[in-house]
Amino acid sequence: MNHVDVRGSRIRFHESGDPAAPPVVLLHGIGRSLEDWSPQHARFDDSYRVISIDMPGFGLSQRLPAPTTLPVLADGVWATLDALGETRPVHLMGNSLGGAVSMTMLASSPERVTTLTLVNSAGFGKEVTWALRILAVPGLGRQMLRRIDERTAPRVERTLFRDRALVTPERVEMAIRIARQPDFAPVYLEVAKALGGFRGVAPAWRSRLLSSLAGLEKPTMIVWGERDLILPSHHLAAALAAFPHAKSHMFPDTGHMPQIERPDDFAGLVRPMLASVAA
Repeated sequence: MNHVDVRGSRIRFHESGDPAAPPVVLLHGIGRSLEDWSPQHARFDDSYRVISIDMPGFGLSQRLPAPTTLPVLADGVWATLDALGETRPVHLMGNSLGGAVSMTMLASSPERVTTLTLVNSAGFGKEVTWALRILAVPGLGRQMLRRIDERTAPRVERTLFRDRALVTPERVEMAIRIARQPDFAPVYLEVAKALGGFRGVAPAWRSRLLSSLAGLEKPTMIVWGERDLILPSHHLAAALAAFPHAKSHMFPDTGHMPQIERPDDFAGLVRPMLASVAA
């Protein structure tokens, strides 16, 4: 993995493929890291410059100075790409929070986005796992985030995958390493509180974001795992209402990360859309 300086913060990224090829940018969910996209690098980098990023304050990246919000994360990703010399329009793919960040990036700089792929994305309903709602309870959230260790981390990982075999020692170890970063708990809580609370994901920011995307009909793919325990699969219907031009797919017997649980099927769905734009 590599790092780049972005406005005085050390941002971690992984890159593969030909730097001259069309760029694909991969964004992870809340409290997660670029490792959530690792299986997709080899499935795209024969034809694309593939860049996965630890968004500012997440993974092993340092935070940016401002309080962390969707616009701050979106701006941080754009600034990271600028620092990497990638100023061409990109194929954006975002999982969970990364989907909401991708939509925010599209709203702020539509000329820089070629296609949009949303994977079990935040932004389409108030329902969310109780584990995230509890973080809004004063004092309790910080306490919970400080207790991610060898005992609790496997339980968190098990909520993400239908296939429990994917809860590997390596994933558990990475989750613990991330949780021990100094920016982890503050940034996690800032984002969680900005997006919702004990009652679930707040409607105001979702409405504003989706309204800002009206008329921006980029080629779009929306996918979901049928057995998602974090953001329920019926959110897909709301996503398609917001993006009536989009193509979609529901992965059966799949959890919150189809790009990991169904790596070949996921790439097989998305690659034709990317190729059609270049054709």
